[in-house]
Amino acid sequence: MKLILSTHNVTLTKAIEDHVVAKLDKLDHMDQRIVDARVTLDHDHARVPEKQFSCSIRLGVRGPDLFAKDIESDLYAAIDAVVKKIEQQIRKRHSKVKATKHKVGARTKRTRQEASEE
Repeated sequence: MKLILSTHNVTLTKAIEDHVVAKLDKLDHMDQRIVDARVTLDHDHARVPEKQFSCSIRLGVRGPDLFAKDIESDLYAAIDAVVKKIEQQIRKRHSKVKATKHKVGARTKRTRQEASEE
C-alpha cells in the first residue's frame, strides 16, 4: 500500500508517523484491496481547544474510495477515531459483498432443487 502523509501546522514526529503507519497496517490486514492511503493531519489554532486537531483518511481501493474525517482535542485521539470509522466502512463493504454472494448461491440452489423435483 502506498502512503501519502501530509500535515498542516503540525510537526511530523517519528512517533506520530509510527502511530499512523501502525494503524494503516491494521487496515491493510483487514482488506488487501487497498491501493493507497492519503492521510492529512491538521492543527487549527483558531478553533476551540476541544476541536483543534483533525485527521482525515482517504483509502483508494478497487471500487469507490473510502473517506473519513474526525476532529478531536488530541491528535492521537483523532487518528484513532478516524481509523475506527474506516474500519466500520470496510466491514460494511465486506458484509455487503458476502451477503450478495450468499443470495446468489441460495437462488441457484433453489432453482436446482425445483428442476430436480420436476
